[in-house]
Amino acid sequence: MAEDAILGFLEKNEKIADSGKFASNIGIDHNEIVNVIKSLHGFRLVDAEDIKREKWVLTDEGKSYTVAGSPEVQLFLAVPPEGISREELQKKVDPSVYKIGCSQAIKNKWLEMGKAQVSRKVQQVEDQVKDLLLRIQDGEAVDQGDIDALKKRKLIALQTWKSYSLTKGPNYAPKRKKVATDLTREHLQRGDWKDLEFKEYNFSAKGQPAEGGHLHPLLKVRKQLQMIFLQMGFEEMPTNNFVESSFWNFDALFQPQQHPARDSHDTFFLQVPSTTKKLPEDYVERVKRVHESGGYGSRGYGYDWKREEANKNLLRTHTTAVSSRMLYLLAQKPFAPKKYFSIDRVFRNEAVDRTHLAEFHQIEGLVCDRGLTLGDLIGVLHDFFSRLGMSKLRFKPAYNPYTEPSMEIFSYHEGFKKWVEIGNSGMFRPEMLLPMGLPEDVRVIAWGLSLERPTMILYGIDNIRDLFGHKVDLSLIKRNPICRLGVD
Repeated sequence: MAEDAILGFLEKNEKIADSGKFASNIGIDHNEIVNVIKSLHGFRLVDAEDIKREKWVLTDEGKSYTVAGSPEVQLFLAVPPEGISREELQKKVDPSVYKIGCSQAIKNKWLEMGKAQVSRKVQQVEDQVKDLLLRIQDGEAVDQGDIDALKKRKLIALQTWKSYSLTKGPNYAPKRKKVATDLTREHLQRGDWKDLEFKEYNFSAKGQPAEGGHLHPLLKVRKQLQMIFLQMGFEEMPTNNFVESSFWNFDALFQPQQHPARDSHDTFFLQVPSTTKKLPEDYVERVKRVHESGGYGSRGYGYDWKREEANKNLLRTHTTAVSSRMLYLLAQKPFAPKKYFSIDRVFRNEAVDRTHLAEFHQIEGLVCDRGLTLGDLIGVLHDFFSRLGMSKLRFKPAYNPYTEPSMEIFSYHEGFKKWVEIGNSGMFRPEMLLPMGLPEDVRVIAWGLSLERPTMILYGIDNIRDLFGHKVDLSLIKRNPICRLGVD
């Protein structure tokens, strides 16, 4: 009905000046007219131009004041010429009227609010607020200053009225011809398909977005690193033990028991079970001896090594604890060269900020063979990082309790235009390897780095909490590419 009314009117007239007035004249709801206009405009049967009108209307609070008067006037009238106590005045008027009326009446200098008595300062007042509200309700013009004052008190609100002016479009017809959306069997049988007008296909329309799983950037980089290790002939270590004993996490790595890393401020210790019950006793004795008095050319640390410290359970602070277990198992068999790697979570009791979390992923690689040197380590590192697209490397001497010599690894970041630390490396000390039972000429070269830092660099993320944890934006995971090209 609305469509016929619009097209029929335009057949005899050049223009519908205002769809709102047109709807009122023909007795059809304007919202229904608007829906039809949008459809006709989409098919270019009519051309539509927006008409926007704005006017101030009263809020519910404003409407109530047009009947009862403004709160300040109500409060003023409640005060008799001889004055009234505060308690009596509060009983005479509504609490909201008292609260609003007090502030406005004092501002207008109508009332004197004493500690005990409220009295009039003027004998008569005019309710300008009520008068302004009635004028706005009747559609009269009001000064901008008064509008601002009423708006500030939330007594009026701006109402936007939208309608359309209509003219004939390029495809105008007095009656819209229904177009077919499908060619059916019946059309072919009847032969009327020749006279049908078919709806055009929108080849630019996007299909329904496919909802499926998305790989997290950390998982993508992890898989990439895993493939690099496998291509280099490394074997993955089992890292399914988040809980470790202090012995494998610290003592077996020749890390002294008074080392700051063993403090509860740096390490998460378990309450239940608080200690381990299974340790290889003969190996424990050799580790104790090398800590206390040294051996294998070392003087040791010269302190009283305590078994109860070694028995404490903790959340592993590095995956090197897994490396110490694997090397000990390797030493129990006839020696054969090995290349191991691991990528898994570790835990540190650190303050959380944009670059640190209490848990993160550590990548570790090690090569165990006879006669290895620092040159072998540097060569393996160049090979490993070049496969990640990092060809510019530098090494800086460093100290680790369980490696000597030790090196920090730096790579030149083309985006930052500076050298960035990307990992740590070194050769495991004899004090760590020989108590395990490995041959004296066996050397182990190793390196480690976090998974989060290279992932943040590769994906342009500057806050680790946007990458890992409960604050991650899921749209980031959906938007990032399935794979990154340009890196071997």
